Amino acid sequence: MSLYPLKFDPVYSYRIWGGVKLKTILNKQYDQESIGESWEISDVDDNETVVSDGALKGKTLKDLISEFKGDFVGNSVYESFGNDFPLLIKFIDAKTPLSIQVHPSNELAKERHNSFGKNEMWYVMQAEKDAELIVGFNQTVKKEDYEKHLNNSTLDNILNIEKVSNGDTFYIPTGRVHAIGAGVLLAEIQQTSNITYRIYDYDRVDAKTGEKRELHTEMAMDAIDYNFYEDYKTEYEVADNVSNKLVHSPYFKTNIISISEDIVKDYSEIDSFVIYMCVEGKLDVECDNKIYSLKMGETLLVPAVNNQLKLVGTDAKILEVYL
Repeated sequence: MSLYPLKFDPVYSYRIWGGVKLKTILNKQYDQESIGESWEISDVDDNETVVSDGALKGKTLKDLISEFKGDFVGNSVYESFGNDFPLLIKFIDAKTPLSIQVHPSNELAKERHNSFGKNEMWYVMQAEKDAELIVGFNQTVKKEDYEKHLNNSTLDNILNIEKVSNGDTFYIPTGRVHAIGAGVLLAEIQQTSNITYRIYDYDRVDAKTGEKRELHTEMAMDAIDYNFYEDYKTEYEVADNVSNKLVHSPYFKTNIISISEDIVKDYSEIDSFVIYMCVEGKLDVECDNKIYSLKMGETLLVPAVNNQLKLVGTDAKILEVYL
C-alpha cells in the first residue's frame, strides 16, 4: 500500500466560548452547539483524527507512522519523535474570550505531565470589528506584582492587548501569557500537547456543568515569562506564488503562499511531511497524477515521500507547515 496526500476527519470540541463560524464560514459539518475547535490533525490521546478517504481510510497518525515510518513523516522527524506525531493542527472560533492562560515549557511539561510543551502560533482568518488578542505583558513584571494584579482582578493593567484583523500572525512561545478574544476565527499550529494552565476565566459558569472551570494559579506562576517584548505580532510580506516566511521556530516552520497561478513544489530537500491549511479561496493539489481539492477551512497532510507536487489555483491562500 502506498502513501498519498491525506485528509482527516476533524475532531470537534465543545468549548464554553465556542460559536458557529466553524460551520457558517468554514463549512464544517456537525450538530453540536458551541463548537470552539476543529482539530484537523491530531495525535492527542482520545482525540486522534483518522484518514477520511482512500485506501488508508480510518488510519490514525500512529498507525501511519508505525507502518510507513520515515516515508510518512521524514527520516529525521522519525528519528526525533518515533511513533509520536509532533504537531497538532486546529481551527478555532471564539464567540466570547478564551481564558487568560499560559503553556509550560518542554522541560516543565515533561516533569509535570510527561508531555511536550506547547509552543504555538496563530494566523487570524477573520476578525470582527474591534476584535482583540492578549499576547504577553505591556511591561516587564515582577512575580509578586503579577500576583497582586491577579488577586485584585486588574491583570488588564499589565497585559499587552492587540487589536487584530485578517492575516495577523502571532507566535506564542511557552511561558507567554495569552488569550484569544471574542470575534476571532483563526488557524492554530502547535506542538502536540493538551497542557494549558488557566490563569483567569472571567468567573464564567459552564452551562453544561453548572460549574466554574478549574484555574491553575500556582502552576501557572512557575511557567510564566514575566518579561516585556517589543514586537509580539509577526511582520511579514506576501509575494504571489512563492513560500513567504511567517513563523520559523525550533518546533515547526510555517509559510504562507498566495496562489494566483500554477506552482510546482519540490520538497525533497526538507525531509519532512508538509501540511497545507487553506485559509482563503480554493485550489487543487496534483500529486502522482491525482488531484486533491482543498478549500477554505480544509487541511491536507502530504507525506514526506510524496515530495513532488503542483498547486493549481487562481485565488487561494494556504499555510504551508513542516518541520
